[in-house]
Amino acid sequence: MNKNATNYQNPLQKSQRVKTLKFLIFKVGKLNLALSIERVKKVLHYTPVYSSGLNFLGVAHIGEQEITVIDLHRRLFHESQAILSGTKGYLILAQNTEGEFFGIWVGETPTLVDAPINQIRELPESYRRADTLEIASHVTVIKDKQDSLTVFILDADRLLSPVSV
Repeated sequence: MNKNATNYQNPLQKSQRVKTLKFLIFKVGKLNLALSIERVKKVLHYTPVYSSGLNFLGVAHIGEQEITVIDLHRRLFHESQAILSGTKGYLILAQNTEGEFFGIWVGETPTLVDAPINQIRELPESYRRADTLEIASHVTVIKDKQDSLTVFILDADRLLSPVSV
């Protein structure tokens, strides 16, 4: 057998590769949520967030800008997370399609993952209208080492909109 034969790659292998999209995954309560990496601009160490505490939005000073910060725990579960108590964490700085920057406070380090496109499913509109997860547009299952995670993919354009549920 020719010793070069072991280096032979079947040309079909390239076309059989699974196409993926990159997402930044983070936990809010018991939910695994994600943002498309195309929407994420930066992940920062905790910065103070100022808010009246009456709703799920606050503001943070980032560089020379004031950025709206979303307390997703409060938006989804109607109870505030540790965002106002000074608990450390991370601020995911993202941008919607209209160009507005916003932040999402998370308590744990977010994770960058590749999700196979063929495993990403659109959530039914009827579900989105009836649940606080109206801010999610798709769902996927990410295979982890021993487990699999159900991950709701957030719609960056709906995150700043008023709660309709």
